[in-house]
Order: sequence, then C-alpha cells, then structure tokens
Amino acid sequence: MTLYDQIKDDLLSKIKDGTYPEGQTIPSELELAEMYGVSRPTIRQALQILVSDGYLEKRRRRGTVVTKPKVSQSFTMSISSFEDAMRLAGRLPKTKVLVFKRERANAEVEKRLELARGQDVFKLVRLRYADDLPNVFVESYIPCTLYPGLDSFDFNESSLYAAMDTCGNPVMTARRRLEVIKADGAAAALLDVEAGDPLLLFHTVARDANGTAVEYSVATYRGESNSFELNVSRV
Repeated sequence: MTLYDQIKDDLLSKIKDGTYPEGQTIPSELELAEMYGVSRPTIRQALQILVSDGYLEKRRRRGTVVTKPKVSQSFTMSISSFEDAMRLAGRLPKTKVLVFKRERANAEVEKRLELARGQDVFKLVRLRYADDLPNVFVESYIPCTLYPGLDSFDFNESSLYAAMDTCGNPVMTARRRLEVIKADGAAAALLDVEAGDPLLLFHTVARDANGTAVEYSVATYRGESNSFELNVSRV
C-alpha cells in the first residue's frame, strides 16, 4: 500500500469516527505533512482521493472541509423535483430565489421554447442548497401564456414542477444535454468553489403531454458534490 493510501485510510477513519466531524475544516496540507512525516504532494494525493469520493471538499476561504459523500442524482432518468432528490439522498433541501420576473424572451429562449417573436416568459433564477451547501444554480424560463398564475407562487418554498402541476399543465417529458465547464468568478462565488473548478451544466427542455415546450432551464451543478445516474440499454 502506498503512503498516500495509508494516509487516506487513516483520515477516512478519523472522518467516520467523528475525530473530524462533518462541517469541520481539517488541518492544512502543511500541517498534515508534518503530522504524518511526509511531503505535501503525498498529502495532496491522499486528500484528492477523499475529495473525489465525496468525503472532503475544498472551499474558498475555508480550506478543506469534511462533508457527506456526493449527492447521487437520478433526475437524468426521470421527472422529479430537486426537493425529492435531496430527501431521497438524505439531505435537507433549501432554495433561495434570486430573480423571479416577467420579461420578453430573448432569441435563445425563443428557440428553445419554440416561441413566436415577442412573447413573454417568466424568468426564475434560484440557488439551491443541500444541507446549507450551495449545490446548483438554475435559470428557468416558462411561457407566460401557458401558466398565467405562476407568479402567485413563492418558489423559495414551492417546487416549480409542482406549481406547473397545480396550474393544470404538468411536465411529462424532458430532454437534457450535459456539458462539463470550468467555473468562472461569478459561478465560483455562488457555488462556493474555486475559479477553474469543474462544473456540470445541464440544458433542459421540458414538454407537456401535447409535446409543447413548457420550460427551458440551464442548471449548473458543483462537480465535486454530485454524481449522476444513467440507465442505458442495447437497442
């Protein structure tokens, strides 16, 4: 067993027995190198394994923090709310609405929602948390004509898809496209990661039972906090 594997196992045992409890910042690389009598690159390798496995996260201004393993997301396979996904993962969901307004659809939104020129959409921008940790930044666009009562909901508390159900036109299908990007300064500040860290970007077009496009969203997930499940079959 390599030195960094031994150190990784020792740190993991300390995380599991509560020596380093969830939310605590562990000693710095320099301090750990002195504690274990090894070089900083060896410590860095051990920490990176624990970060990849979801037991540690590197956070801006705080250092390396003990956290729960990654949130396993299954929304790539089904229509489900963020709240349901978080609760299934044993996490406490929370939402902060940053923008909710009516505006004229821009060219990109018109294209994705297959709208005629000049139509209005609801723009809903939310920062969503798992156990008080920012997990996903999402911008959603919904045609106003299809959901005229949508502005009566408080999306700090209500699920968007549940509200669309209540309005009488539920989402039935969705097509998602995944990209991996690097965090710029704004995304890094919102999601509490370092600039340049990997982020997972989902573009989604959701449709109702008639096949009409009813939502276009762009969701940016922290790469180090989430994993995504996909089912495939041979055709």
